[in-house]
Amino acid sequence: MKQNRIRVIGITGGIATGKSTVSNIIREEGFLVIDSDSIARDHVQRGSKGLKLVIEEFGEDLLMDDGSLDREKLGELIFRNEEKRRILNDLLHPLIRKSIASGIEKASDHHQVVFVDIPLLFESRDEIEDSGIILDEVWVVYTDDSTQLSRLMKRNGYSYDEALSRIRAQLAMEEKMRLADETIDNSGSVEDTRKQVLDLLDKYR
Repeated sequence: MKQNRIRVIGITGGIATGKSTVSNIIREEGFLVIDSDSIARDHVQRGSKGLKLVIEEFGEDLLMDDGSLDREKLGELIFRNEEKRRILNDLLHPLIRKSIASGIEKASDHHQVVFVDIPLLFESRDEIEDSGIILDEVWVVYTDDSTQLSRLMKRNGYSYDEALSRIRAQLAMEEKMRLADETIDNSGSVEDTRKQVLDLLDKYR
């Protein structure tokens, strides 16, 4: 197995469990966080190779008036269609993983540790590592079930059934926690979460 020049720690969790909150705390403490969602958005910007691939596959109906991607419409298209979701992932994930690997390589000149925020990390770990992204640790951000559900309903305006279906479409939190090296409980206040994150970061200062 390829060895990293720096320590690479994956950050993951369930939908609406608070990965962004944890990533922001890590950044505030001076560490580099590579955000795969941000990279994914870059790869479907107007004029990008990724957007061209998506439109060629799924049609121009996914374009808004200004030529940008209608992300909400794309989400509705793929959520209940596993085959279309697989096709989309096959189109975009290689581009995203290449950008992540490049970011890690560049970071190795100036950092001893880098964090990578990947929502579906465990669901795609084999493909991630096949791309040369070797994770030394994985930290999982979780909440209790009721908190996750209520946060998702509030954040996205989903009904109870819609939110529940989104949660159930992902690997169960219990399984993610079992696979993780460290777990962060984000069910309480931001300060409670911050304390847990700072304790984990202490060994890398």
